[in-house]
Amino acid sequence: MNIYVGNLSYGVSDDQLREVFEAYGEVSSAKVISDKYSGRSKGFGFVEMDNDAEAQAAIDQLDGAEIDGRAVKVNEAKPREDRPRNNKGGRN
Repeated sequence: MNIYVGNLSYGVSDDQLREVFEAYGEVSSAKVISDKYSGRSKGFGFVEMDNDAEAQAAIDQLDGAEIDGRAVKVNEAKPREDRPRNNKGGRN
Protein backbone atom coordinates (compact mmCIF):
# COMPACT_ATOMS: atom_id res chain seq x y z
CA MET A 1 0.00 0.00 0.00
CA ASN A 2 1.21 3.50 -0.81
CA ILE A 3 0.61 5.90 2.10
CA TYR A 4 0.49 9.70 1.93
CA VAL A 5 1.95 11.59 4.91
CA GLY A 6 1.16 15.31 4.98
CA ASN A 7 1.96 18.29 7.24
CA LEU A 8 5.49 17.03 7.88
CA SER A 9 7.99 19.27 9.58
CA TYR A 10 10.53 20.52 7.03
CA GLY A 11 13.29 18.87 9.07
CA VAL A 12 11.97 15.29 8.73
CA SER A 13 14.22 13.03 6.65
CA ASP A 14 13.46 9.89 4.65
CA ASP A 15 15.11 7.82 7.40
CA GLN A 16 13.04 9.42 10.18
CA LEU A 17 9.84 8.79 8.22
CA ARG A 18 10.86 5.15 7.69
CA GLU A 19 11.60 4.68 11.42
CA VAL A 20 8.16 5.96 12.45
CA PHE A 21 6.36 3.55 10.11
CA GLU A 22 8.63 0.57 10.86
CA ALA A 23 6.99 0.41 14.30
CA TYR A 24 3.94 -0.99 12.46
CA GLY A 25 5.64 -3.36 10.00
CA GLU A 26 8.04 -3.69 7.11
CA VAL A 27 8.54 -0.54 5.04
CA SER A 28 9.57 -0.99 1.38
CA SER A 29 10.29 2.72 0.86
CA ALA A 30 9.92 6.08 2.57
CA LYS A 31 10.42 9.34 0.68
CA VAL A 32 10.00 12.95 1.77
CA ILE A 33 9.20 15.02 -1.32
CA SER A 34 11.49 18.00 -1.88
CA ASP A 35 11.45 20.96 -4.24
CA LYS A 36 13.55 20.16 -7.30
CA TYR A 37 15.08 23.64 -7.39
CA SER A 38 15.73 24.51 -3.74
CA GLY A 39 16.02 20.97 -2.36
CA ARG A 40 13.82 22.00 0.58
CA SER A 41 11.13 19.63 1.82
CA LYS A 42 7.63 20.30 0.52
CA GLY A 43 6.17 19.10 3.84
CA PHE A 44 4.79 15.77 2.64
CA GLY A 45 5.98 12.33 1.70
CA PHE A 46 5.05 8.78 0.81
CA VAL A 47 5.63 5.46 2.54
CA GLU A 48 5.17 2.08 0.86
CA MET A 49 4.31 -1.00 2.90
CA ASP A 50 3.75 -4.41 1.28
CA ASN A 51 1.45 -5.76 3.99
CA ASP A 52 -1.93 -4.00 3.75
CA ALA A 53 -2.94 -4.92 7.31
CA GLU A 54 0.25 -3.38 8.72
CA ALA A 55 -0.20 -0.33 6.49
CA GLN A 56 -3.78 0.16 7.67
CA ALA A 57 -2.66 -0.16 11.30
CA ALA A 58 -0.02 2.52 10.67
CA ILE A 59 -2.61 4.83 9.06
CA ASP A 60 -5.07 4.31 11.93
CA GLN A 61 -2.44 4.99 14.60
CA LEU A 62 -0.46 7.78 12.95
CA ASP A 63 -3.19 9.98 11.42
CA GLY A 64 -3.17 13.05 13.68
CA ALA A 65 -0.11 11.86 15.61
CA GLU A 66 2.82 14.18 16.23
CA ILE A 67 6.04 13.69 14.27
CA ASP A 68 8.84 16.16 14.97
CA GLY A 69 6.43 18.58 16.67
CA ARG A 70 3.67 18.59 14.01
CA ALA A 71 0.38 16.70 13.80
CA VAL A 72 0.55 14.75 10.54
CA LYS A 73 -2.19 13.71 8.11
CA VAL A 74 -1.85 10.07 7.11
CA ASN A 75 -4.02 8.21 4.59
CA GLU A 76 -3.86 5.86 1.65
CA ALA A 77 -2.33 7.68 -1.31
CA LYS A 78 -4.57 8.23 -4.30
CA PRO A 79 -3.24 6.97 -7.65
CA ARG A 80 -1.60 9.70 -9.74
CA GLU A 81 -4.04 9.30 -12.64
CA ASP A 82 -6.94 10.28 -10.37
CA ARG A 83 -5.57 13.80 -9.90
CA PRO A 84 -6.38 16.51 -12.43
CA ARG A 85 -3.46 18.04 -14.29
CA ASN A 86 -2.68 21.68 -13.65
CA ASN A 87 -1.98 23.33 -16.99
CA LYS A 88 -1.97 26.85 -15.61
CA GLY A 89 1.16 28.92 -15.56
CA GLY A 90 4.42 27.65 -16.93
CA ARG A 91 7.03 29.16 -19.17
CA ASN A 92 6.31 30.90 -22.46
